[in-house]
Amino acid sequence: MDSGNVLVVNDATRRSIVPRLAGLGQITEHLYLSNGRSANNTAMVSGSKITCIINATENIANTLIPAVEYVRVPVADSPSSHLGDYFDTVADKIHRVEEQHGRVLVHCSAGVSRSATLCLAYLMKYRSMTLVDAHCWVKSRRPIVRPNNGFWKQLIDYEYKIYGCGSVRMIMSPVGEIPDVYEKETRNLIPC
Repeated sequence: MDSGNVLVVNDATRRSIVPRLAGLGQITEHLYLSNGRSANNTAMVSGSKITCIINATENIANTLIPAVEYVRVPVADSPSSHLGDYFDTVADKIHRVEEQHGRVLVHCSAGVSRSATLCLAYLMKYRSMTLVDAHCWVKSRRPIVRPNNGFWKQLIDYEYKIYGCGSVRMIMSPVGEIPDVYEKETRNLIPC
């Protein structure tokens, strides 16, 4: 069984795989996504054979683990932050570590917005995924991912840069501007 999943048996005794919300979420064979607490859990990191940790926070200190390389992406989780400035650098680093048969863990505070955004950029650049497909994949591996709107706009621009077209667009909803991948879940909401 994949270490990023938990086996659940429902009432009909059918088995299904449900991704864990805590711990390390395995995105690919060489890429993991988590929150800051899990990224600083020596046993978890060592047990998953992580060789590089990308810390996408301004203030979470790294627990230095022998034989693990650390990269800092000092960006706040704010729609006005320029996380897109790091897309190529981080994607290239993940790719280089993968070529060396290492494993990368990307984390931010909660493992929801900044780290997920960086994983999406990598999947678009090196796994030839559209943004909508990359989001669907990452969300299937870690259901709580939800980049903020500013990061979505940067990802949309990045997809246009890579492919010359886009698979996600920003739309108006009852709760304001959102990426169209969230349209169904906000359709019946009433604004405050």
